[in-house]
Amino acid sequence: MTKLTAHTPAIPRPAASGKTARWVAVTVFALASTWNYLDRLVLSAAKPSVCAEFHLSNAQFGWLISAFSVTYALASPATGWLLDWLGLEAGIIWAVAMWSASSVLGGISRGFGQLLGSRAMLGAFESAGVPAAGKLNAIYLEPENRAIGAAMTQVGLSIAGVAAPLLVAAMPGWRQPFFVCAGLGVLWIPVWMLVRRLVPPYETVRPQRDRPARAGGGFELLSDVRLQRLMLANVLWMGIYSLWSNWTTAYLTHTFGLTVKSVAVFAWFPPVASTLGAFAGGWISRRRIVGGSGNAEARVFGAFVSAIGCLITLVVPRCPTPLTAMLGIAASYFWATAGSVNLYTIPVDIWGGEQAGTAIAALVFAYGVLQTAISPVIGAIVDHYGYAPTCWLVALPPLGGWWLLRGLKAAA
Repeated sequence: MTKLTAHTPAIPRPAASGKTARWVAVTVFALASTWNYLDRLVLSAAKPSVCAEFHLSNAQFGWLISAFSVTYALASPATGWLLDWLGLEAGIIWAVAMWSASSVLGGISRGFGQLLGSRAMLGAFESAGVPAAGKLNAIYLEPENRAIGAAMTQVGLSIAGVAAPLLVAAMPGWRQPFFVCAGLGVLWIPVWMLVRRLVPPYETVRPQRDRPARAGGGFELLSDVRLQRLMLANVLWMGIYSLWSNWTTAYLTHTFGLTVKSVAVFAWFPPVASTLGAFAGGWISRRRIVGGSGNAEARVFGAFVSAIGCLITLVVPRCPTPLTAMLGIAASYFWATAGSVNLYTIPVDIWGGEQAGTAIAALVFAYGVLQTAISPVIGAIVDHYGYAPTCWLVALPPLGGWWLLRGLKAAA
């Protein structure tokens, strides 16, 4: 395997003290990820009600997902660059405020076009979430713990995955959950401002606006072949995410005739499995790093193990009961997440905290492109052939993603 060189920061790092406080900062930041995912998942949880009110087909609902995804993809390079230029604190506050406003617009939508526009706006501003989390890990955590830090962010997705269907089921209509999401985001901002001031970083990463201007304005990183390989690997990897994060409720209601409230009984399975998978992926790479492997090499090994595990997705359409189907989906989520936490940590290993926002945003862009393209395809396949072909569509590509990661080359 080609040796990958880990980034060596130019700025001297303080002694590793206050480790507990830094994990507190990571935990508080994970709440922003929770609101980020909750905002987007309540629509999928409310799919039957939304489709009934606006008279939408599965394919049209797929376009709602794509409206989010296309702006999520297109805006991500700009939001990632802005995080690097402004710095983590100012950048994430700006993003959370704007995606909370977008959620309010979704809740007051009175037609399909308005809802489509609100989802597009939400996607643009939520594209800052994942790059911000990666930048946070570079600032607060040691290299061997950064994939575990990414797993902490994954806890936010898991909480959102459990909370979204429960929140929708508990509310009198599908609109109220959007307002709840917006309120949570606004309340988080002052908490984060306080934590940012109280907890010293592991590595000081200054905003790029405080540094001399560079040729290309910070976007020259996008021409790096290694980053392009990572982007393509992410496209191949994240199909499982796109399928189950947007279509789990629809799959269970369609296949087994369950109601939305009945699905809520099983809803905690995949998010819990996803969280466990994230920590498992972080543990795999951490163990390799502690044993002497290079940082990025350890992440690639974790991706290989996870790609093999992703093949469990092929079993889901053969599951005869809602319980076994949810267990299969949970296992699929487990391995997809175990690989993704390593994949999304590789940019920090190679380019460091200063450019983490831009580098990880490129992966977010790739995922947005994938979801934009795949969501209507999933809807059309489901309408005509059911879910089995879709599982084949997403289960095999992670092996190709691992192969691309394996081929990365170190800087000269």
